[in-house]
Amino acid sequence: MQDLGFKKEITTVWSFPERGKWVTHNGSYRGNFAPQIPRNIILRYSNVGDTVLDPMVGSGTTLIETKLLNRKGIGFDINPDSVELAKNNLSFDSECKYEQIVKIGDVRKLDDIDDNSIDLIITHPPYLNIIKYSNGKIEGDLSNISDVRKFCDEFEKGIAELYRVLKEDKFCAILIGDTRKNGHYIPLSYYVMRLFLKQGFVLKEDIIKVQHNCKSTPYWEKQVEKYNFYLIMHEHLFIFRKPKKTENLTRLKYSSRLF
Repeated sequence: MQDLGFKKEITTVWSFPERGKWVTHNGSYRGNFAPQIPRNIILRYSNVGDTVLDPMVGSGTTLIETKLLNRKGIGFDINPDSVELAKNNLSFDSECKYEQIVKIGDVRKLDDIDDNSIDLIITHPPYLNIIKYSNGKIEGDLSNISDVRKFCDEFEKGIAELYRVLKEDKFCAILIGDTRKNGHYIPLSYYVMRLFLKQGFVLKEDIIKVQHNCKSTPYWEKQVEKYNFYLIMHEHLFIFRKPKKTENLTRLKYSSRLF
């Protein structure tokens, strides 16, 4: 398998002007992330044979990489169409020793996953209703929520599940971006980060991911001067760690006033 110039990242700023297109990867599924992202995370934070979970699997980008890198991939999505697409994208030959499992499911209720059983979590949730993946047709779809508070309240239930299923001293990576409403910046990524910290995770890394090839950019470029704002061209890739119960986290504790 040719990696098309893949290079392992070593800084906290990631930029992929050219999306990886090896095996079945492609950018046709709106909003999916470049395969360089899960590949970097998998290589740094897991070992061959580890179990990697993506609870909002979308078109299957993460699980394509777990299959290529000989990990056990588990993916869930609330949208049956996404589940079928992910399964189709996983139908390529490889030397992977492990089955990649994709099912319909909800990040807020991962009943099929035992406590403390996952080695690594990688996920890319919707950014409110910027992209509506089911257009209101699926109850509970986070991408249909426009209200920031409601989105955070619902996603917090999912964060609790991620904490429950992840093994101690293992990592959870989430790519999340911000948006604007009524001309003002909505720091959705920081609201989500605070929810992870509130749950008990500790922050390992905050990686700035530069955005490229966004389909809506040409339209918004024409609105910049008219409405006097800057285009949001970055996302946050937060890497959280679930601490050991025996750890002394005094120096990593965050004031309860933040929450």
